[in-house]
Amino acid sequence: MTARSIRGMAAATLATTLAITAAACSAPGSAGSKAAKDSAVVGIAYEPDSLSPLLGYGKDGNSKIFDGLLTFDGAMKLRPALAAALPEVSADGLTYTYKLRKGVTFSDGQPFSAEDVVFTYRTILDKKTNNPSKTELDAVKAVEAKGDDTVVFTLKYPYAPFAERTVLPIAPQHIAAKQDVNTGPFTTAPVGTGPYILTNWSRGEKLSFKANPHYWGGAPKVKKFTMAIIKDDDVRATRLRSGDLDGAILPPNLASGFRSDTSKKTYEAMSFDYRTVTLPTHNKVSGDTAVRRALDIAVDRQTMVDKILEGAGKPAYGPVPTGSEWFTKGTERGHDLAAAKKILDAAGWKPGKDGIREKNGVRATFPLWYLSGDKLRQDHALAYASDAKKAGIDIRTQAGTWEVIEPRMKTDAVLAGGGAPGDPDFDQYTLLNSALAGDGFNNMAWYADPAVDKALDAGRRTNDKTARKAAYDTVQRALVKNPGYTFLTHIDHVYVVADSWDGLTTQVEPHDHGLASGPWWNVEDWTPRQGDPGK
Repeated sequence: MTARSIRGMAAATLATTLAITAAACSAPGSAGSKAAKDSAVVGIAYEPDSLSPLLGYGKDGNSKIFDGLLTFDGAMKLRPALAAALPEVSADGLTYTYKLRKGVTFSDGQPFSAEDVVFTYRTILDKKTNNPSKTELDAVKAVEAKGDDTVVFTLKYPYAPFAERTVLPIAPQHIAAKQDVNTGPFTTAPVGTGPYILTNWSRGEKLSFKANPHYWGGAPKVKKFTMAIIKDDDVRATRLRSGDLDGAILPPNLASGFRSDTSKKTYEAMSFDYRTVTLPTHNKVSGDTAVRRALDIAVDRQTMVDKILEGAGKPAYGPVPTGSEWFTKGTERGHDLAAAKKILDAAGWKPGKDGIREKNGVRATFPLWYLSGDKLRQDHALAYASDAKKAGIDIRTQAGTWEVIEPRMKTDAVLAGGGAPGDPDFDQYTLLNSALAGDGFNNMAWYADPAVDKALDAGRRTNDKTARKAAYDTVQRALVKNPGYTFLTHIDHVYVVADSWDGLTTQVEPHDHGLASGPWWNVEDWTPRQGDPGK
């Protein structure tokens, strides 16, 4: 999607901020507008656990340090990156052959070859590698090098979106193979073929990069690029307003305060990003199907879109947005408080003296955690709890860090986020497959439905689009009958950026925490605005 100014339109959020000077991280009072023309800094709300693609970093592309065999352009179409062309695919859909780009080197000067590709994929698939996303490569049976410039993937079954999986960054065998894949220095000091080279990572503060002068795509004109880690939405807004930041992505009520600032431009990006409430099966209240079904229609999604997102989003009924070709029409759930109460009454959840329901001595109450400093999640959590209380369910909202929240996810609800553009397998498999329950942030609700498991496998094991559509229709209808999550909204992302560079665009975006998406997805293509008096 081409970025466009949306002055007067409502903003939405993604947990990221953008564009300050490299010095601004250590000197918060310095004005971003006084930065050198070749410097930019991106503020982000979260930092990664690792910078190794072997552990999942950059798996959806745009990692800046690395390249994949393929990449996505601004319209989310696949195009060659380390591959010289799109893959040749056999008639049965089981073999993908990639010819590699010649003359590419890693940032340490060593040549890139087919062996690096083979090493990367085999290492990720190794049981000893702690990559939470390895199920995304479940279809891979073998990966082999044919000389230095050809790689052949053989699949166990036809997997329609396999080419989209090969945006995964490639790691250098000559470095990463010589150390522990899970704990070695490569996890924090990576070497890649990408447009930028990591120069420093101060945990909780910033990640600093310099342009790779030998990048095969041409040396970036933005020579210094820093990601400042600013977890609190209000702090990002304050730093943007003070001139310490050149740009930010903010919750709607904070972003709207910059509409009259003529020195900044607003960029809108469509997204698959959703907010949802996990309803753990191991909690006596949230695990009750009647409670789940009641909450699913007690919630007023449209009011959340109107009030919290200020119209920049849509009601969500599952991981697939209503505008997607994969959305199952007829699975929309309207706000119906009276019907929610009837469901609870019929299931034996009776109102107590204070209006909160009880059943067999169990009070209808459970905690709902949201991430500290994330205003958007906080607002969703409070609205959800308010709607639930009208139905007689007491939801106690609590803020915490992921370190506090993660150990509680088996029994406590969480205001979570997710979403990936492209194939429905990308979202639904890891979110709903019962085998992944309790596997980190996969299937956080411990959702289990044999029919859903069967449909998820069917959807990823065929190239027949009609059969795949039927499989994902089955999944979405199952979520109506037994919603292990209460999906709330799909969120548009809106960015406020100093109008000092040319070449800024946005893509259709995933639920992302700032390392790949936003107007800096193509920062290597930015050029300083000529004659800009502010620069």
